Amino acid sequence: MDVILLERIAKLGQMGDTVKVRDGFARNYLLPTGRALRANDANRARFEAQKSQLVARNEERKAEAQGVAATLEGKSFVVVRSAGETGQLYGSVSTRDIAEILAGEGFKVGRNEIQLNEPIKRIGLHSVTIALHAEVELDISINVARSPDEAERQARGEELTSADAIYGTDEEESFDEEELEDGEDDTGEASDSDAPAESEEAR
Repeated sequence: MDVILLERIAKLGQMGDTVKVRDGFARNYLLPTGRALRANDANRARFEAQKSQLVARNEERKAEAQGVAATLEGKSFVVVRSAGETGQLYGSVSTRDIAEILAGEGFKVGRNEIQLNEPIKRIGLHSVTIALHAEVELDISINVARSPDEAERQARGEELTSADAIYGTDEEESFDEEELEDGEDDTGEASDSDAPAESEEAR
């Protein structure tokens, strides 16, 4: 579908550009959010007539995005998911999940503003870019763990992708020399000091 951009869209074009986009992207995001119009003569004339208003609206949106970015940038959000010992999730963390988590913390961020090339499928700390506006981007940390306790350990820098890291290792058994039987070394054999002294007659 050909659309006229009503604001600058990253990787698409500048305000006023006519660009070709996927139908779903246009119908589900660009058109309903007022970021573009279908490309035709009537809408081109409409754009030219409202250009000054669109510029002002774009600056207003940019300022709002900068305000949200100032409170959101650098924050970390914990996501608890079931995973195997190697850290592989039994499910995944998608843009929808992240948007819901942010909403639960009071941040209104749309799924299309979350830059995630593919769902997160492993535990760990994941840096995710949020594009609140074509000119306003920031990074947040998504801490995916099996439990809140593991999330805290990961935040401290621990790697939790092995059984040893999760459960710890058994302490090595130690032997106390005092517990060994008198006259035996740790092989169970008599020591030279306990061997009978050679008799004078045998010499």
